[in-house]
Amino acid sequence: MDIFGIKGLLICALIFIPFEHLFAERPQKILRKGLGVDLIYVLLNGLIVKGVIILIAANTLEAAAMLVPRSVSRAVGGQPIWLQVAEIILITDIGVYWAHRAFHEIPALWKFHAVHHGIEELDWLGAFHSHPVDAMVTKAISLTPIFFLGFSEASIAVFSVIYFWHTLLVHSNLRIPFGPLKWLIASPQFHRWHHANQREAYDKNFAGQLPFLDVVFGTYNATGNRVPEKYGVDDPVPSSYFGQIGYPLLPRAKRSNRAVPDIEALQPARTSQDQAATGAVDIVR
Repeated sequence: MDIFGIKGLLICALIFIPFEHLFAERPQKILRKGLGVDLIYVLLNGLIVKGVIILIAANTLEAAAMLVPRSVSRAVGGQPIWLQVAEIILITDIGVYWAHRAFHEIPALWKFHAVHHGIEELDWLGAFHSHPVDAMVTKAISLTPIFFLGFSEASIAVFSVIYFWHTLLVHSNLRIPFGPLKWLIASPQFHRWHHANQREAYDKNFAGQLPFLDVVFGTYNATGNRVPEKYGVDDPVPSSYFGQIGYPLLPRAKRSNRAVPDIEALQPARTSQDQAATGAVDIVR
């Protein structure tokens, strides 16, 4: 039994490494900085997230059995698979959007999410590089409604495959033009600008799969074909796995300048569009 998902990791590597070499957005070595730590995240976080999903499903299904009329769950689970998958993508990504945004806006949560933004050389493995608390909270918020409403096992399985591969894609170092689909489907270009350590990229592009959510909520960052100058955060995150796990828990740990902007200093540089999107209240990390 491959509990660590090593076979899946090898399959992903055989697909993404050659393509990232042939169609790279920016030059980057295969054995790049932080590779070893990312592999540890793949092995350990995979176990943690699987366990959390099982717990979420068990508890939610138990609650749903008592609270949700059977007629509702039968109606939801009886829809065509393709329609259920489309609904799951929408519902979960709304949850991902607001959970993700909360991890940026709430200082205590940003400490955990900063671990993900500490990536300085971004590729497909970055999809796994998240603090366990970050991953668990996001999964709980996004998946609970799915199990509660009674979507079928088959539709959830299809969604899981789509979500997994799409998450790897948006973190990849691939230059892929999405054309008009960029408003509907998150691309690597869309997500790498969420990771960019540049002022115009801060607190933008929160959606995991559906960029139009950022358009609707005023956090979309249109960048054309530009490539970010750099990734990461201003204050360095520890380079080791256990250093990163403990980083948010240290009472005296420094937080990135991105997380605590000088609101007065930033005020003159803000555009009217930014003010409308935030309701004249700065979004802080």
